[in-house]
Amino acid sequence: MRIGTRSRSWAAVSALLVIGTMGTAQNQPVASSSVPVSLDVPGRVDASPWIAASGSFVAVAWGATADSKTDVFLAVSRDGGGTFGPPVRVNRVAGEARLGGELPPRVALTARRGAAVPEVVVLWTAAGGTTAIKIARSRDGGSTFGAPVTLQSPAALGDRGWPAVAVDSRATAHAIWLDHRGMAVKPGAGGRAHTGHQAGSGHDSTGMAEQSALYYASQSPARTSRERQLTTGVCYCCKTALAAGPDGSLYAAWRHVYPGNFRDMAFSVSRDAGRSFSAPVRVSEDGWAINGCPDDGPAMAVDARGTAHLVWPTVIPGATPQGALYYASTRDGRRFTARLRIPTLGGPRPAHPQIVIDGGGRIVVAWDEIVNGRRVAAARELKLRGEGPPVFGDTVMLSPDGGAIYYPVLAATATGIVAVWTRVGDASRVEVQRLRIP
Repeated sequence: MRIGTRSRSWAAVSALLVIGTMGTAQNQPVASSSVPVSLDVPGRVDASPWIAASGSFVAVAWGATADSKTDVFLAVSRDGGGTFGPPVRVNRVAGEARLGGELPPRVALTARRGAAVPEVVVLWTAAGGTTAIKIARSRDGGSTFGAPVTLQSPAALGDRGWPAVAVDSRATAHAIWLDHRGMAVKPGAGGRAHTGHQAGSGHDSTGMAEQSALYYASQSPARTSRERQLTTGVCYCCKTALAAGPDGSLYAAWRHVYPGNFRDMAFSVSRDAGRSFSAPVRVSEDGWAINGCPDDGPAMAVDARGTAHLVWPTVIPGATPQGALYYASTRDGRRFTARLRIPTLGGPRPAHPQIVIDGGGRIVVAWDEIVNGRRVAAARELKLRGEGPPVFGDTVMLSPDGGAIYYPVLAATATGIVAVWTRVGDASRVEVQRLRIP
């Protein structure tokens, strides 16, 4: 089934929805346990964070904006997210960063032999004549960064962004991103250069998606691979997901545009360190068809056995369309389990799901949604029980002090789960909190 007609945008679907309550949750939400830590660059608006952890070392990257110019900053904690050092600017071209909830700077960590702290890798989108995907490394625990490396070729026209990064055991950083060079018009070729679809335009049809592509490149301290196209037909404004497995396999997920404007999750795996990727697999046929980008993509985590676990948002068809979050997993990269709906708080559009797996194998998901007119965020454990049906743990409210927060992101430390999000108020800021997951 499809929802409405091909011309119905997500905004039109949202207009059919009403503000919900917590009435559909399966249990009474509980509060998280610690007081959030604020990460702030003085005189700037802070937003769009991402987080990574290794042992007790936690790194948070985010965007800080002043006078409409944004830079990428990083702060690190050595006590599992309890306290953080001062922010350090990552990008060298001042004000170049192009960031948002669906395209935050990404941070990843990799252990170095004989080193007390992991190497820190930060990936971001930079604005300019054409947008660029840049990556920088720190070998001293985030105190300083080397010169950024641009992953796409200098001749690549058009718009790009929504990148994801994963670092393997050899310290090679692997990146994917969405790219619109297929729509760019070269100057002097019958028109001026343009960047094609822009976020929020509400126009991203199946035909247009065929000119939108998913690209891949890798970067190590020794070399940067040449970028290459993995597939076309991608939904252009939804974040991508990339994860490395324990055997070095790479797992990629993104929102794809299938015939009929169906916006479903797609998945591909590389078993040879990125030299090749499998043909895309459709994770689930959700039946959501819109002529516009949902601006809400998948998230993924890989466990110690190499099983990839995905969460994503979609819409359930009906007279009154209803937003929902789903979970599925794959062991072989070809077949997925049947989708499982994640119980949320009863709002009409639960959004921005994230997932993490801790050292003990616990799976925790987080999301945000509007409840009683306020955007809140929550997390809960997903418990897999062999061949039996999965069950969900108690709902944990993130920062339950009445403030509006959104885009939570999770990381697993040696002692528990840490979350980061953007708090919206008189001045946007980034907060980090250690969670108590019952």
